[in-house]
Amino acid sequence: MTLIHRVRSAVQRLGIDIARYPASWSGPQLVQLLQKFHIDVVIDVGGHCGGYATMLRRSGYQGRIVSFEPLDGPRAELRRRASSDPSWTVLPYALGDRTGTTVMNVAGNSGASSSVLPMLDRHEQAAPHAGYTGQQTAEIRRLDELWEQIVTPGERVFLKMDVQGYEGHVLRGAGTRTAECAGIQTETSFVPLYEGGLLFNEALSLAQAQFGLTLMSVIPGFTDPKSGQMLQCDVVLFREREAVPA
Repeated sequence: MTLIHRVRSAVQRLGIDIARYPASWSGPQLVQLLQKFHIDVVIDVGGHCGGYATMLRRSGYQGRIVSFEPLDGPRAELRRRASSDPSWTVLPYALGDRTGTTVMNVAGNSGASSSVLPMLDRHEQAAPHAGYTGQQTAEIRRLDELWEQIVTPGERVFLKMDVQGYEGHVLRGAGTRTAECAGIQTETSFVPLYEGGLLFNEALSLAQAQFGLTLMSVIPGFTDPKSGQMLQCDVVLFREREAVPA
């Protein structure tokens, strides 16, 4: 048994799992889609420590990345990772449907499950290590107010959201700019994990019916280690008519 397997087996006894991001879907497949749709800039909402953006770079994506991370701790690591990459920008905001300040609930798993929304018992039961340990005040902004600062006219945009149930608020704050997104990736839940959080069927319906996007992939996510039930996944959608012919 390799060292990583021994470590993984040990932490699994605590209800924690270690896996590559995304767990069952390779970065090169995502980058293949970004290339197919000629994406110039990825808006990385909920950048955390930079794992997602780093995965894109390692998989061959060479376009611009704009990461948003409101929490001080994760943002420090995010900025460290981005510091040597001139095409990777870090901004210190939460995104939502208003401008001002908000209170972020800070999760115990290095902030990965932090959210503006209250965490429900179902989440804490499946992942006790992710329970909230404190709060932090952060600036919150609307994406449509920032759009012209971060997107150059003519750029093709991919919007990625990892905001723990707050996806609907981010999309409302994007306003009519959602029509300018060639694709969207969003984390979503199969069961309620955050109070008022957007669920899988709601997210899919919104993206397909209102935004005219086509589902391209479902990426397995957080699974209850006791029952084996998958609780979260990521969905990746694009405007199919805008694909570049092979």
